[in-house]
Formats: sequence, C-alpha cells, structure tokens
Amino acid sequence: MSNILLVGTHWGDEGKGKIVDVLSENATGCVRFQGGHNAGHTLVINDIKTILHLIPSGILRDNVQSIIGNGVVISLEALEKELNDLKAKDIKITNKLFISELCHVILPTHQALDIARERKLGKSSIGTTGRGIGPCYEDKVARRGIRLCNFFSSDQLEEKLEKSMEYHNFLLTEYYNAKPVSISDTIKSLSKIFNQVRQHICDIVPLVLELNKKSNIIFEGAQGIMLDIDHGTYPYVTSSNTSIAGLISGTGIGIDKVNYSLGITKAYTTRVGHGPFPSELHDEIGANLAKWGGEVGATTGRNRRCGWLDTKILKTSVQLNSINGIALTKLDVLDNLEKIKICTNYSEIDDISFKVDNIEYIELDGWKSSTKGATNLSDLPKNARKYIETIEEISDTPIVMISTGAARDEIICLKDIFT
Repeated sequence: MSNILLVGTHWGDEGKGKIVDVLSENATGCVRFQGGHNAGHTLVINDIKTILHLIPSGILRDNVQSIIGNGVVISLEALEKELNDLKAKDIKITNKLFISELCHVILPTHQALDIARERKLGKSSIGTTGRGIGPCYEDKVARRGIRLCNFFSSDQLEEKLEKSMEYHNFLLTEYYNAKPVSISDTIKSLSKIFNQVRQHICDIVPLVLELNKKSNIIFEGAQGIMLDIDHGTYPYVTSSNTSIAGLISGTGIGIDKVNYSLGITKAYTTRVGHGPFPSELHDEIGANLAKWGGEVGATTGRNRRCGWLDTKILKTSVQLNSINGIALTKLDVLDNLEKIKICTNYSEIDDISFKVDNIEYIELDGWKSSTKGATNLSDLPKNARKYIETIEEISDTPIVMISTGAARDEIICLKDIFT
C-alpha cells in the first residue's frame, strides 16, 4: 500500500485533475486537503468534460472513496451545485463521498467582503476569485469561524452565525460602504443545504487510516506551490498551504503516511490573476500557447498568462515537497513550435514592480510533429524526448508520467509509482 501526494509545481492549472484520475484506477481513496471552490480540476472521460471545484477528482471512479479533509473551506452552495451536476451525469455519490466535520464554511458575508475588498484596493488588488476563500480562512485563524459540525445544533449555529455575521456586516457597511447580508436568510438557506448533504459529513481520520490498510490513497492539493501562503509569490498567493505542509494539517494524517511525492508540471508555465511571472511571453508565441492549450481558468473563466517553463521555480518546488517524480502535462501543446526555451535562472523579483533582472534561458529545437495521444516514450519525436531529458537534468528529478492530451488514455506512464 502506498500514499501519494500530488502537488502543482508552479501557480496551479498544471493538470492535476487528469493525473489524479489516471492514478485513481489503482487506488481506493482520494483526499483533498486544502483550498476551496477557487480550484478547478477539468477531466475528460469518453469525450465528456467534468469540472470539479470541491469534490476530489477520484469521484469519477466507482472503486474510490473521495474525501474532503478539514483543511478545505466549504461553500455549501457550490457543493450542492457540484453534487447536482455529478448526479445529472449518473455519477455515483452515495457511500463514495465523505466530508470532514471540521471543515470551515464559507458564508455569504465572506464572499461580499472578498469582493468589496478587491474593489477598494483597485489597481493594487490581488486578483482573487472573489469567492470568499480568504475571509473564511481569516475567520478560521481568528477563531470565529463556522464549521460543519456547528450545523448539527441549530441553537449553536444561530448563536455563532449571528456573532460572525454581525462583525462582517459592520465591516461591509461602515468600512466598505457595501450592503449588509441578511443573517436570518443565511441561516435558513445554509441549513437547508446542510440537511441535504449531512449524510456525507463525518470524522475522516479513522476512514483514511482504515483505507490505508487496504490499498493506495491519493492526496490531492489545489492550486500550486507558488500560491502557497508561506512559500509562494506573496502577497499574490492563496490563503492556505498548497504544499506538503497543507496535507498534514489539512487531513490529520502523519508525515510517515506519505510514501511518494509527485509534482505536476505543465510543459510550459501559466498563471491566472495578478502577480510576478518571470518567464511570461507577451508575444505571438504566448498567445498561441494560450490558444493551443485552451488556457482559460476552469473556475474563473479568466484567460491564463503563458510563458516558457520556469525551472527555477520547479527546483524550489522539488525541494519544498521532497518531490520524487514529475508528471509532465500538455506536452502536445508545444508540437508546432520551431524553437522552445526553458527559463533556468533570474535575479530576485521585486514585490512591487515585478521587475526581473538577469533572466537566463536555454533554447532547444522543437519537433514540429504531433505527440497527441502518444502512449509510449518511443512514440515521441527525438527532440521531444530531448526536451523531457533536459527538464530531468535541470530539476534533478525523473519524469515518470507524460500527458499527451486531455483524455484519460492519452498518457505515457514510465513508472508504477504505487510500488
């Protein structure tokens, strides 16, 4: 039995959902450990696209129990919508989805505060998704948060919600000049949704430990390491730990239960929203990468910024997460390029101007032929294999999986990482 950690090595959107889906064929558990519905994992099974925001990607497998850990913040409205979407596709949910009773709940006032704050910041805004993730984590740390377990007692819930939302409404009206949110309407609407999903809520730690005795478990993070609240490009980061540290605190599982760390790396680099991006391309190549790669945020619908693969960040992610191997995704997006660059180094990035000095690249010949759908390394053109080998050399980490398309079977597996 093995437990695998999956982390995005850059700013998210690396294709973790597809890799989780592939690996979950040989697993009995898939655990999401941080973030909220600001994440978006896109999966294509039999030409049917499914986008998940809260529910782990393993839900598409009948043999997998999908678990949402305590480090995740829950929007009950988003959870309800996602469950309804899955049911409409006849995807089984009963006895497959389990949610930690310790998850904090995103309130309508959290979202209102998120939007009002970004509006007030203007040009200095962080570029959040406006979904209330940050304010919810703030309340968690400030010890005034509402957890799912509070919903089991209507009296306790009402008392806690009134205290939290009175504070939120004060900020909204007195500081942000925004409209308050009805406390009574919130209690009524959230309680109704909770009663529909309460069957899935439990203490998840015994469940994970029991699953570990039987088979393999995948621990699935959201976003990427450069959005980690401690180690990312602060302040243009998310509000949780997207790294291996988030796995431990977000599930209650000990570090000794993690057997393999898999870094998910896109063959080029993208990021959504504001913040520094040293290898970003502002030319036709960048625009083509966005077009060929369908680079639109699954959660926000925002266009992703595109650039050459940043291996300085990749090496940092390898160190921070003790990464044993890399899953390289979207290799086929580079098929049409004459020349391909890899960013290897640059000076420190200024937090305000994002100015990057002394940026260094190496340039390789492209392969100008299709890699889409390849399932064996020998199927790849010589220059594509050279590109892969170069990434391995720079990062000092083996590439163990190569995704050559969006579909489940468009993958090259070079190592059985469960063994």
